[in-house]
Amino acid sequence: MIGKSTLSSLPTLRTYKSRRASSYEVTGGNRDWWVVPAGIETTLMQSATPGCIKHIWMTVGEDDEYCRKAVIRMYWDGQEHPSVEAPLGDFFGIGHGIFKNFISAPLQMSPEDGRAMNAWWAMPFDEARITIEYQGEGKIHLYFYIDFEEYAQPHGVEVARFCSFWNRENPTNGWLKEKPQPHNYLQIWDDHPNLSDQDNYLILEAQGSGIFAGCHLNIDCRERVGNDWYGEGDDMFVIDGEPWPPRLHGTGTEDYFNTAFGPTQEYCAPYHGLHLYSGNEEWRWQGKNSMYRYHIEDPIRFEKSIRVSIEHGEANALSHDFSSTAYWYQVLPSLELPKLLPVDLRMPLPDITN
Repeated sequence: MIGKSTLSSLPTLRTYKSRRASSYEVTGGNRDWWVVPAGIETTLMQSATPGCIKHIWMTVGEDDEYCRKAVIRMYWDGQEHPSVEAPLGDFFGIGHGIFKNFISAPLQMSPEDGRAMNAWWAMPFDEARITIEYQGEGKIHLYFYIDFEEYAQPHGVEVARFCSFWNRENPTNGWLKEKPQPHNYLQIWDDHPNLSDQDNYLILEAQGSGIFAGCHLNIDCRERVGNDWYGEGDDMFVIDGEPWPPRLHGTGTEDYFNTAFGPTQEYCAPYHGLHLYSGNEEWRWQGKNSMYRYHIEDPIRFEKSIRVSIEHGEANALSHDFSSTAYWYQVLPSLELPKLLPVDLRMPLPDITN
């Protein structure tokens, strides 16, 4: 029913109605934005007819800190708690409270200077409600398109619902507080093996049946340890409560995000990339860095539960500002998402100056 969104499938005609919710000026003028006042959860799109959202575009005026101050929520099939709840900029693919041009398959920020936010995740529903809440002061101007298909019949039980979770740990609880000397740098880490995921940075914990579709990870490197390198933390996927070790255990942060050897170049591909790098010759990985990995060709299946985590440095050595947005599909009902941090604890830290 949903169909495949590829060039080769376009000539195959399916039965659906094309619909759109948007912020256009209904009187025919050019004030094509909605005024969203602070503290009010404003409904942007609502439907009681089965369908699937295929594309969302948004941009915001009046407050350039909207990336962390505005919150997007999505409710499916009458479930009272949202399946999606995240700061607006983080939902659209990059953290640190910034907007920046980048390209991936499901998420993009486009000119001017990344202010145009796009999502192409398929979001099926039998009932849907999408909202925005601005948690700053005053108001924002929100421009949006939500393009969706409408169907005559509800989805079958095999069609899972789209979910998204934002998390932040600032700082992570790293045991290595001082920069080791070069001669014992590796030995210090070797003496602290990590045989559990309980102290890792948490990307996602969910219960139910579904697939993990990927995440982006944002690291603000705040301390100069290990030649400044924030990586080497292994990714770990504990699926359906399996015993240790997990069947999916990675080899390092840069490896999970499909880069190599402490990358110092920004790079964007459809399914992976390093879309923010802030280092310099003196301190190569200082400050804010962001990377993404989307499991679109290789979704990770779980039938009962999943826990996705990553070490903050080798064996959880480092104390940095970590944040992330996870994307997955699962059969409803879903667990209620952890309570979102208040706006003051979501805001980015000031940039490091040498």
